[in-house]
Amino acid sequence: MPVTEPQEGKLSNRSREGRIIAFATLGSLGDLHPCLALGMELRNRGHRVKIITTEFYRKKVEQAGIEFCPMRPDLDPTASELVGQCEDLRSGPEILFRKIILPHLRSTYDDLLAAVAGADLMLAGELVYAAPLVAEKLGLRWGSIILSPCSFFSAHDPSVLVNAPWMMNVRKAGRTPYRILLNAARLGTRHWWNPVRDLRNDEGLRKSCDPLMQDKFSPDLVLALFSSWLAAPQPDWPAQTLQPGFVFHDGANAGRPSCPELDQFLSSGDPPVVFTLGSTAVRHPGSFYRTSVDAVRRMSARGILIGATREVKWIAPDLLSLPYAPYSEVFPSASVVVHQGGSGTTAQALRAGRPMLFVPWGWDQPDNGARVERKSAALCIPKERYSVERAVASLHRLRSETSFVLKARSAADHIRAEGGLTMAADRIEKLLI
Repeated sequence: MPVTEPQEGKLSNRSREGRIIAFATLGSLGDLHPCLALGMELRNRGHRVKIITTEFYRKKVEQAGIEFCPMRPDLDPTASELVGQCEDLRSGPEILFRKIILPHLRSTYDDLLAAVAGADLMLAGELVYAAPLVAEKLGLRWGSIILSPCSFFSAHDPSVLVNAPWMMNVRKAGRTPYRILLNAARLGTRHWWNPVRDLRNDEGLRKSCDPLMQDKFSPDLVLALFSSWLAAPQPDWPAQTLQPGFVFHDGANAGRPSCPELDQFLSSGDPPVVFTLGSTAVRHPGSFYRTSVDAVRRMSARGILIGATREVKWIAPDLLSLPYAPYSEVFPSASVVVHQGGSGTTAQALRAGRPMLFVPWGWDQPDNGARVERKSAALCIPKERYSVERAVASLHRLRSETSFVLKARSAADHIRAEGGLTMAADRIEKLLI
C-alpha cells in the first residue's frame, strides 16, 4: 500500500549544509507551481534549490528567489498554436508526446544531465521523460511528482482517460478486463517511446522501458500531490507513494501590486460567478468567454472573467474582465467557479470551498471534473456542448441547491487539514539522509 505518513524527525541544521535539490518540470503553470511551492519551502529550510524548466518560466522562477536552469524544448506553453495542436481530446496526448516532447528528448537529457550535476536529489514531473535516464546515468536519488489521479492508471479506482473514456464502462465488468485493456493500450502505444529506447541504448542504460505507465514512478519516492478527498490511495499505486495532498502557489502576496478594480468589484455586490481557463487553454478559448458572458447576462448575475483580455476591462457594471488574478484571492469570493479542470485550478477551487462547473479541455481535466461531480460538489459540461442554455441551467443548480455548497465546504475543510506542503517537504528531506 502507498505510504500516507512520513517518518518522524527532520534533518538537523548540520546535515542540511550544502544539500542541493533540483526540480525538473515541463508543462503549464499547473506543473510549475507545485515545484515553486516545494522549492520555496525547502529553500526556507536551508537547502539550495534550483528549478530546471523551459526558458519561458525563467522570470517567474527567479522572482520566487530560486535558481533557474533552462531545459529544452524551448517552448512557450501558452502559445495558441501549441495549445491548438493538443486541443483534440483523442489525439492530443499523442501529439504532445510524439511531436512536441520526444523529438527533443536528447536535448532535454543533455540539459538535465548538466543541470543536476552535483545535486543531492532530483524531483521530476512526469513529462520529463529524460529524468529516469539521468537518474540512472548518475546514480542519483530522485522522486516523482504526480499531480493527478489519472496518472496512476489504477484498476481499483479507474479514471476517465481523455482519449478512451469508454474504458470506464469496461471497468464495470471487473478489474481483470480493465487491466487487459490497459496492457493492450501499452502495447498499442509502444512505438511512441522508440526515442526513449534509442537514447537508452546510446547511453548504455537498461534497454527495457515503459515511460508512460512505469518508468515515471521513481523507486525512491512518488509524491501524489493531490488531496485524498479527490482520490484515495489505491492498492495498485506504487508502494513508495506518499500522498500529502495539494501544495499551493499562485503568486499571491509575493510583491504583486493589488488590483483596485478587483477589490472594488468584489466588495460592491453579490458573489460573482468566476470564469477561467487556467494558463494554457486560455490561449485557445474558442467561444468559452463569449458563451460565459451571454450566460451571466441572461441570469442577471455578476461575473468575473480571468484571462479573456490583456487589460483590466469593465465589460458592464456587473462584469469585470482581468488578464490575471491569483485564484486564492478571487475564488473564495465567488458563488461558482467555472473552469477547465486543470489540477492547479481544481485544487484552488476546492480549497476555496466553492461549487464548480467543469468545462474540460483535455488531459486530466475530464477525470478531475468527473471525480468532483461524483462527490456532488460540481457539475460538468463537455467543451463541445458548452452553450448558454446549458451553462445557465447548471449555474442555476449550483447557486440554488445548498447541497453543492455544503459538499464544497466539506472538501475545503478536508484539504485545509491535510498540510500537504509540510508533509511533502519532510519526506523529501528524508531522501537526503
